[in-house]
Amino acid sequence: MSKVTRSQGFAQVSRRRLLQTASLGGLALALGPTIHPARAAPLVPEKEDLKLGFIKLTDMAPLAIAKELGFFEEEGLYVTLEAQANWKVLLDRVITGELDGAHMLAGQPLGATIGFGTKAHVITPISMDLNGNGITVSNAVWEEMKPNIPVGGDGKLVHPIKADALKPVIDRYRAEGKPFNMGMVFPVSTHNYELRYWLAAGGIHPGFYSAIDNSGQIMAEALLSVTPPPQMPATLEAGTILGYCVGEPWNQQAVIKGIGVPVITDYEIWKNNPEKVFGITAAFAEVNPNTVIALTKALIRAGMWLDAENNTNRAEAVEILSRPDYVGADPQVIANSMTGTFEYEKGDKREVPDFNVFFRHFATYPYYSDAIWYLTQMRRWGQIPEAKPDSWFAEAAKSVYRPDFYLQAAKILVEEGKAAQEDFPWDSDGYRAPTADFIDGMTYDGRKPNDYLRTLAIGLKGTQRVEGAAVTN
Repeated sequence: MSKVTRSQGFAQVSRRRLLQTASLGGLALALGPTIHPARAAPLVPEKEDLKLGFIKLTDMAPLAIAKELGFFEEEGLYVTLEAQANWKVLLDRVITGELDGAHMLAGQPLGATIGFGTKAHVITPISMDLNGNGITVSNAVWEEMKPNIPVGGDGKLVHPIKADALKPVIDRYRAEGKPFNMGMVFPVSTHNYELRYWLAAGGIHPGFYSAIDNSGQIMAEALLSVTPPPQMPATLEAGTILGYCVGEPWNQQAVIKGIGVPVITDYEIWKNNPEKVFGITAAFAEVNPNTVIALTKALIRAGMWLDAENNTNRAEAVEILSRPDYVGADPQVIANSMTGTFEYEKGDKREVPDFNVFFRHFATYPYYSDAIWYLTQMRRWGQIPEAKPDSWFAEAAKSVYRPDFYLQAAKILVEEGKAAQEDFPWDSDGYRAPTADFIDGMTYDGRKPNDYLRTLAIGLKGTQRVEGAAVTN
């Protein structure tokens, strides 16, 4: 760790006393790129003692780093981090107030707010990372896939590996009347949508949801079901599933144990895709706006530290994450992806410097267009059963993703000299530029979600809906 980071990390007691004597005056801080030389009065959180939840995945790192390096305490927050059994328990405990906030799947605040599953208004002031997931198949399935994958001039299999290579395997299973079961972590998870996107791009139907059937397996050729992340390798080894999509370190765990082969990362499915967010209820944010800004400041600082100097701090992060209180996996397993590489077939380790991104590429800014992509996938697979106008997608995104909180936190960090002005997209309207960086080459423009849905061969579009076991207009 740098001397600067050390010196920033341990002034908690004096900081707390200072915070108890001054106030920012609510949310009066002006937004925007103009930074005034006079430093604002210290921010006083309305609630200092917080309990935050997480799932044992490497992308919970900003929470662990913010705690271990003292960033939370420097912001006047005294945080307990608590691992949760699964994503449903985590979301429910945030909604009931048992947790003040949590590391969440990007789709969770959106799904809750629009009423898919549990209905509650949940927001996010900050994205936690980009990328970080992979798709793994069993050794037996991999052996059947390999003959369908081209070999490059270097003798290695050509990446990215498309689901086209899996389609003949699934076709054989279906011909023999056998189900092809795959795991993902939650119905509104990034993993569910990434796995579905990859399968559909290869001509494999991953199934629909409907208003009366939430299995997600209507018309499915590959049957997707929920498995908690830490249980993925054991479930694969037992033969209950034949493949899965999960975050790290559970793809690399399959490699180390010799039970499966990661075939593709989500970076290759959608380059620099948003992954986790920090979620809180809208009610908590309304009562505790300064606390939300303080939390956001600490998490931004953690992301900056994780990506600093071309990932110089990642080895230290791996040691922290390997502790039982956090991810609790072998450091070698975590380092396999956390330090800029990813191991596919055993011995085939490749450079993937952006497999985990916590700050660069404006990773922490909560873009409306990121939220809208997840909403398009909810509509595509029937979780949103009825057609919605483009304006609905925009309004739903803005009710959940809160760049106003983010920019207030960023402005204070710049004033305090803890971040540079160019680190943040001050002039953004909340939409990334259209991109075709997907496995199928399709162009996504967050301003035109319905046009985007119409370009996707498999999935609902226009006025289509699922009735029984069929799609109707």
